[in-house]
Amino acid sequence: MIRVEGLSKSFKVPQRSSGLREATKALFHRKHTVVEALNDISFSIEPGEIVGYIGPNGAGKSTTIKVMSGILVPDRGKVSIKGYTPWKDRTDYVQHIGVVFGQRSQLWWDVPVIDSFELLRDIYKIPQAEYQANHDLLVETLDLQSLLQSPVRQLSLGQRMRCEIAASLLHSPSILFLDEPTIGLDAVSKIAVRQFIKTINQEKGVTIILTTHDMFDIEALADRVLLIGKGSILYDGKLNELRNRFGSHKTITVDYRESVGRFEIPGTSLLSWSPERAILSVDSEHTMVSEVITQLSNQVELIDISVDAQPIEDIIVQLYKEYQI
Repeated sequence: MIRVEGLSKSFKVPQRSSGLREATKALFHRKHTVVEALNDISFSIEPGEIVGYIGPNGAGKSTTIKVMSGILVPDRGKVSIKGYTPWKDRTDYVQHIGVVFGQRSQLWWDVPVIDSFELLRDIYKIPQAEYQANHDLLVETLDLQSLLQSPVRQLSLGQRMRCEIAASLLHSPSILFLDEPTIGLDAVSKIAVRQFIKTINQEKGVTIILTTHDMFDIEALADRVLLIGKGSILYDGKLNELRNRFGSHKTITVDYRESVGRFEIPGTSLLSWSPERAILSVDSEHTMVSEVITQLSNQVELIDISVDAQPIEDIIVQLYKEYQI
């Protein structure tokens, strides 16, 4: 469904020093620096996939999404999505995609949300029955009923983001681009939006490309991860493979009857200690967790014990360090 081959995009960024003299010089002799936002990137995404597109700030994530949605024209490369070239076939192509940019709005600022929805219905020429069915589903699932009569400018960021997601799905797109979709949402709203994204993927087969700095979004939604850094694709693989590669470290939290002093368990690092609780780190590739628990039970009287996997954020940080981005 989605094929990206050799995609490259650069930008000219004006450069000048501070001060009136430098500003005057820049009027006649402007200097520029060329920034390679994308450098020969290639990947493919099959129908129905949820792909997490991650990377540090300035890596090229949003630029890729803008090219794939037809907003930007690349310098080189090919993009084929459902047989369309996004920037050439934009009129027909946009009928098949939905786009949510966390920092930009597709809703009209001074009119009620429902007016924006109805204007989008006319723009996309959505049949009334399909529009009403989608409208009812989105309003109920995203809890928008109390927001429909409010002007967009009066909504909080989290409320607006829920409306933005609804607006992007009114025309039943088969592909959804989400750029920071949970930005500004509280914990309850984040969970609701994640569940909604899962639902439309499973029930309607919507293909989803998700860019975010919230690794909990990636962990909750994506099976596959694309890592971009310095304009190039550095990693393309399953999230489980990433966990197996970097996630061998486990954290063991143990509560026990009061201990007179610190203890040492071979193959572990003691992260914290108190007379009644200790937290240890163990690399399960070299030391079995069961062996650690056995040694603990020999040294202290155990009350409770828990074993936690390495947080996904720590794994992504390790991946960034490996590729020096």
